[in-house]
Amino acid sequence: MLIIPFNGIAQHTSPSIKPMNYPATSKTDVSDTYFGTTIKDPYRWLEDDRSAETKAWVEAENKVTQGYLSTIPFKGAIKKRLETLWNYEKFTAPFKEGDYTYFYKNDGLQNQYVLYRQKDKSKPEVFLDPNTFSKDATTSLAGIEFTKDGSMVAYQISEGGSDWRKVIILNTSDKSVVGDTLIDVKFSGLSWKGNEGFYYSSYDKPKEGSQLSGLTQYHKLYFHSIGTSQKEDKLIFGGDQTPRRYIGGGVTEDQRFLVITAAVSTTGNELYVQDLSKPGSPIINVVNNYKGDHSVIDNQGDKLYIFTNHNAPNYRVVTVDSSNPAPENWKDLIKETENVLNVSTAGGKIFANYLKDATSLVMQYDMDGNLERTVTLPGVGSASGFSAKKTEKELYYTFTSYIYPPTIFKYIIGSGQSVEYKKAGVEFDPSKFVSKQVFYTSKDGTKIPMIITHKKGIELNGKNPTLLYGYGGFSVSLTPAFSTSNIILLEQGGIYAVPNLRGGGEYGEKWHLAGTKMQKQNVFDDFIAAAEYLISNKYTSKEYLAISGGSNGGLLVAAVMSQRPELFKVAFPAVGVLDMLRYNKFTAGAGWAYDYGTAEDSKEMFDYLLKYSPYHALKPGVSYPATLITTADHDDRVVPAHSFKFAARLQEYHKGASPALIRIETNAGHGAGKPTGKIIEEQADKWAFMLYNMGLNFR
Repeated sequence: MLIIPFNGIAQHTSPSIKPMNYPATSKTDVSDTYFGTTIKDPYRWLEDDRSAETKAWVEAENKVTQGYLSTIPFKGAIKKRLETLWNYEKFTAPFKEGDYTYFYKNDGLQNQYVLYRQKDKSKPEVFLDPNTFSKDATTSLAGIEFTKDGSMVAYQISEGGSDWRKVIILNTSDKSVVGDTLIDVKFSGLSWKGNEGFYYSSYDKPKEGSQLSGLTQYHKLYFHSIGTSQKEDKLIFGGDQTPRRYIGGGVTEDQRFLVITAAVSTTGNELYVQDLSKPGSPIINVVNNYKGDHSVIDNQGDKLYIFTNHNAPNYRVVTVDSSNPAPENWKDLIKETENVLNVSTAGGKIFANYLKDATSLVMQYDMDGNLERTVTLPGVGSASGFSAKKTEKELYYTFTSYIYPPTIFKYIIGSGQSVEYKKAGVEFDPSKFVSKQVFYTSKDGTKIPMIITHKKGIELNGKNPTLLYGYGGFSVSLTPAFSTSNIILLEQGGIYAVPNLRGGGEYGEKWHLAGTKMQKQNVFDDFIAAAEYLISNKYTSKEYLAISGGSNGGLLVAAVMSQRPELFKVAFPAVGVLDMLRYNKFTAGAGWAYDYGTAEDSKEMFDYLLKYSPYHALKPGVSYPATLITTADHDDRVVPAHSFKFAARLQEYHKGASPALIRIETNAGHGAGKPTGKIIEEQADKWAFMLYNMGLNFR
């Protein structure tokens, strides 16, 4: 047996290759015509997630997939190792509400984190245990908000991973339920106005078709008064007068203003404020277009503090008087810099969390915009959580990197001192690993950063199993973060690489726009160039290279495997947007048009989408990478039909011995709230599939 140096992974002798026996997937004569071009869609019937035929297809596909995975001899060993790695106490940063300090904790392998509270130095008690919400632990806690005095709380639950939520209200003193449970709440925060009630957002439930896949078009902001029924809730914003796809409402900490954001897509929003101290005061428009992103982060009396990228692609903080808040009256408080800004407030201070080449640089300012200090962080990585109430003297933040397990620090606001509060108990020795940033050149000459992580001392001989992970969209920034699952790869001598592709937010709105609509191919070119860099520098080779991404990242993986199938050995497109001609027909998909454009926009946009749309880009007789598509039957954000149709066509067209499988999780959604047990099962399947198809063993 040939041992690959330093990594503990041995090549195995592959079993005799037999053609995969996929389920028979029927085809129907369905087509659409765009600008004179007819597009056949023979697997359209799989869009009906309620039909008996679709259910039977899902069961048949899962049977084939699980049958294949069960033959991998070391899958059980990987699962056992993951359970060992996962089995340690995990905590979140504490936060104060009323007389109590609250925090989340997981004993190790609990399916859901438990919310605890304690008063002063008394023994912590369980406040909410989501593990008791359902027998199979698939109902999760999906958001929580306390009244300012901490006497009441409203919390959201998600059943089976759905984005549709229920809201339950409690008295915190005795945990007694207050009033009725709210239902059919989606894409919503909760924000209390005193103790009289709270604001929340939702859509009308789709009247026709599936409640999971039906189009959700217009958001509405409501106020729920405690002790009244949901049907009496007052519509505050939205509806026929102001139809918007996304609406959010929040009350400032001093309870003075209601702040409303309204948008028609995932980028750009209008901004409104209402002075709650004056009964009957109107809702005042602050920004009347969707050209930028804006939010109110704080106020001092009449002065509003606004976080915005208006005339500042990397963001800035401005102030304005609430009586005349239009953008022409804004005054810079923290000016735009070359680094992308994010902000939070705590203890009467503003914390500016900059992205410097996708890593954190945190600065503390007073409310007049004077720099007080640069926060000393433990290293190069990601710092988050610089938030607390105005009266607090300390806050808690979390620091992590690809080789630095998440560690909670207490930060003294007055002195700037950081003290380690909770260290992760995971079995991992950072001193044995290295994580470094490189810059490579994409197809059009653009420099792209990428962080490469691996065990120290590995030989760059092109034989290291490598997972290349990406996203590249919606201004989402991929910053260094520790993954317990990735230990499987790293301790075996594998390599984990994450490039910061265009379409993300790592370098501001210009970087984001460079990966949208007619520029979307830049994202795929950036990812392909990352793979070529890893190969040319002998980190790996195409025989040992896997690619992975979820949601928009699932689109990324499926697009590049269709464009460059010979470049990758294994592909993991997860919960992906894969039919680019019809994505806007389901749930909130129409809101993604800012990034993607739609097939109805113009012939030019249609032609562009058709060319890269993964479902349509697959070609007959091509040998594609070994592929494990993953989705879930309750995903009502990126409907599973995307993955179903892509899998059916991939199985039809793929030529070669490598498997083309789909793994469909049941009673789960887009990913949030997934029980630990399901996560471990899925990760064990992923690593086993990857190593097995690379001809490697796990030891």
